[in-house]
Amino acid sequence: MRRLVVVTGGTKGIGAAVARRFADAGDKVVALGRADLDVTDEAAVSEVLGSLGDVAVLVNNAGVSASAPVHRTSLAVWRTQLEVNATGAFLCTRAVLPGMRARDRGRIVTVASTAAHLGAPYTAGYTASKHAAVGLMRTVAAEVAGSGVTANAVCPTFVRTEMTARTVARIAERTGKSEQDSEASIAGLSPLGRLLEPEEVAFAVAFLAAPEAGAINGQTIVLDGGGIQA
Repeated sequence: MRRLVVVTGGTKGIGAAVARRFADAGDKVVALGRADLDVTDEAAVSEVLGSLGDVAVLVNNAGVSASAPVHRTSLAVWRTQLEVNATGAFLCTRAVLPGMRARDRGRIVTVASTAAHLGAPYTAGYTASKHAAVGLMRTVAAEVAGSGVTANAVCPTFVRTEMTARTVARIAERTGKSEQDSEASIAGLSPLGRLLEPEEVAFAVAFLAAPEAGAINGQTIVLDGGGIQA
C-alpha cells in the first residue's frame, strides 16, 4: 500500500536520504525544508501538516546544532536548539497523532543522536534537545502502546552531512588541524571509526517505519558501531 510519508528537514543530508528511500519504495513523500515549514511555528505546522491528508509516516528530522562551552552558550542559541530539535518534533507529532490514532495505524520516527544518550563537551543545547526529543518519543510510545501506531527514534553518531562539515571546519579553525585530521578526530569518537553515510540512517528509519515493525515501540536504535549499547 502506498503511504503518505512526511519528512521534516527533508531536502538535504539525512532527510534527503530518508525521502529518497521511501520514494524508491513507492511511497508518496513530502520532504519539507526550512523554506516550506518552520517546525517551531505552531500555526504553520498545523496548517501545513493538516493540509496534506492522512499522514502514515512522520519522520522528525529537522535539526540544528551549535558548539560552545556552557558558560559561553547564549540563551538565544540554547533556545533555538531546544525549539527546533525538541519543540519542532513535538508540534509535528502532535499534528499527525490524532489522525493516526483514529485510523489505528501510523509510524513516527524521530532522528535524534548519540547525544540523546550521553553528554559531550560544548554541546549543551544540542544534547539537551536530543534528550528531550527522545523523552517525547517515549511518552508518545507509552500513550499509543497497544494500538497500530508506534513511535521510535534513531540515534546516529556523526553523519556525513553539511552539519558535520561545519563541525569539522570549526574544529580545524580552533585547533589548527587539517580538515582531514579534524574529521578523523570526530570519526574516532565511536567504535565505527568513520562517519556514517546518510543512507545508513535512512535504512534504520525505514526499518522502524515498516508495516512489519508494529511490535517495535518506544525504542532507540543507536548507530555508532557498538559504543553505546542501549
